[in-house]
Amino acid sequence: MTELIPAPRSATAGSGEVRLTHRSRLCADTATQGVAHWLGAALRQATGLPLREGRELDDAEGGIELRLAPGLGPEEYRLVSDGSGVLVEGGSAAGVFWGAQTLRQLLGPDAYRRAPLDRDRAWSVPRLTIEDAPRFRWRGLMLDVARHFMPKEGVLRYLDLMAAHKLNVFHFHLTDDQGWRIEIERHPRLTEIGSWRARTKTGHRASPLWEDKPHGGYYTRDDIREIVAYAAERHITVVPEIDVPGHSQAAIAAYPELGNTDVIDTTSLSAWDTWGINPNVLAPTDNTLRFYEGVFEEVLELFPSQFVHVGGDECPKDQWRRSETAQARIRELGLADEDELQSWFIKHFDAWLSARGRRLIGWDEILEGGLAEGAAVSSWRGYAGGVAAARAGHDVVMCPEQQVYLDHRQDPGPEEPVPIGWVRTLEDVYRFEPVPPELTPEEARHVLGTQANLWTEVMEDHARVDYQAFPRLAAFAEVAWSALPAPAERDFAGFQSRMAAHYGRLDALGVAYRPPAGPLPWQRRPGVLGRPIDGPPPHR
Repeated sequence: MTELIPAPRSATAGSGEVRLTHRSRLCADTATQGVAHWLGAALRQATGLPLREGRELDDAEGGIELRLAPGLGPEEYRLVSDGSGVLVEGGSAAGVFWGAQTLRQLLGPDAYRRAPLDRDRAWSVPRLTIEDAPRFRWRGLMLDVARHFMPKEGVLRYLDLMAAHKLNVFHFHLTDDQGWRIEIERHPRLTEIGSWRARTKTGHRASPLWEDKPHGGYYTRDDIREIVAYAAERHITVVPEIDVPGHSQAAIAAYPELGNTDVIDTTSLSAWDTWGINPNVLAPTDNTLRFYEGVFEEVLELFPSQFVHVGGDECPKDQWRRSETAQARIRELGLADEDELQSWFIKHFDAWLSARGRRLIGWDEILEGGLAEGAAVSSWRGYAGGVAAARAGHDVVMCPEQQVYLDHRQDPGPEEPVPIGWVRTLEDVYRFEPVPPELTPEEARHVLGTQANLWTEVMEDHARVDYQAFPRLAAFAEVAWSALPAPAERDFAGFQSRMAAHYGRLDALGVAYRPPAGPLPWQRRPGVLGRPIDGPPPHR
């Protein structure tokens, strides 16, 4: 009946349909006016209907009404289409917005187009009642724009795609060894030098292929403001990530004093042109702390998110072991080893962010050496980090590499472009369970939600990102939103049936997804070396 993705909590069919015509109105009160502006703009361009805005529906004209319902939860909504029109109620404007997304799906794939295909066609919604609410409050997508830069228009497009799937946290991976992507006024060389590289490895780091042209780009402060505002209109929170103390070669290339100058010649570094774990990490000096405090001050000005991600992953300790400056810091602080030195680094910024009303979140390596109270963890190396963090009383976002890294290949076939990691099919993602079964109910309350990650080492443009993300992101969205049964009991055949309709929506949105039958000829990358891992991924 509804073919909705993600699946709603309940849908009760009525008899007949509700027609939208040139006389139909779109009505909202003050609290839902922003949703009405978004919905009206989307539907007017797709349908050609005027959908005049007003305060209340005229019974003779019908249309769409958006309003708050105090008894509903913040993101909960109720959609009722009957003889008087379509009513979307929510516990907040966010709930109304998610209901509006459902309404758009009910209108059919052409409701996602930017111009009407036929101005004389009839538009209708089946008579029904839908009641719905999300399972998790953190339903995230991480996009890495450091390895391959995505221009601002591409980021805005992904925010629209997230909204269409009821995802509400955009984890914005802005800095890494290969590029610094955010303008920082007090440190201009971060973008002047750190935002571009002379060439780029094509494929896995073991590949002999290179793209011998400069690659780069960054977002100005106004670009960031626009992205954050655009996301907010779609009830999406943007969580910025500034990597410390590893994954920092682009920053060190711009400001060599940030590196371990007593170990290597940091003035010889440039933004990294290949992939992997980089040995060049930040020096644990007061100068480095002050520098990044200045960076984070500007980040806080631009991003209102409660959480700020500091990375904290894959920080090799070899330079610190060889650095007299680092060893002196360990002795001065009375630390046991380099793991505790990294913990000290993370705890410093946890305290700094907490003093400004924000919360630190980092990859699960930040657990090593002890984690500051109040910090949250992105569990990526499997479930173990999330389990340990939850048991220690820390909030967790579950994003295990083995399950929801969408850069991993979708099929074992030889035509899969630049195959990375384990095979994670559409069904595999649909059967992903974010809450580890070994957690007690009290511990499980620390699982804020879940997130799919898109690392872009082998994704050179938005079409490659689309291919890796879709259709699996649709399955992930249902896992994050819907109250599904245990993984083995999930109705994947039913999901596939609903996906048949959803592919039409993705087509209308121009998404270059992986077709069910396999990659199209232009989606393949023959001869480009990947890093496939055989066998099922470990569950740990």
